[in-house]
Amino acid sequence: MKITILAVGNLKERHWREAALEYVKRLAPYCRLEIIEVADEGFAAGMPAAEEEKIKRLEWNRAARRLREGTYLIALDARGEQVSSEELSAQIHRLGVTGRSHITFVIGGALGLPPEALERAHRRLSLSRLTFPHRLVRIILLEQLYRAYKIARGEPYHK
Repeated sequence: MKITILAVGNLKERHWREAALEYVKRLAPYCRLEIIEVADEGFAAGMPAAEEEKIKRLEWNRAARRLREGTYLIALDARGEQVSSEELSAQIHRLGVTGRSHITFVIGGALGLPPEALERAHRRLSLSRLTFPHRLVRIILLEQLYRAYKIARGEPYHK
């Protein structure tokens, strides 16, 4: 199985990079993992909604150009479906056994993803009803992917 994380923005702070690298290392025995970063746009608090939508579209256009043909696209979205770790594990496994050998998770920038990204996605996934910085979302997603593979293989992992 190939997993791609397509993320708007990069991990500028050392602690985020180190956390991501730890999970990349842990995931290596389970899947082929690729992380693709595309540039994010600057924005100011309180800018008009139309400007925010323009920024989300610019970021999405950069990301969409990096999507591979035939990938199963899962958009990380606060309004998406919430699943348990066990359900995520089962869903990833099901995709693999039904011939979907490539899954791409897309993480928008600080403003999120525009409607066209959400419409293009095969699924929308919410990691929580809580709000997280988009850089932390990447770490949470990596941890949940690692947990999903451990669950699928019946291997121990802390709860």
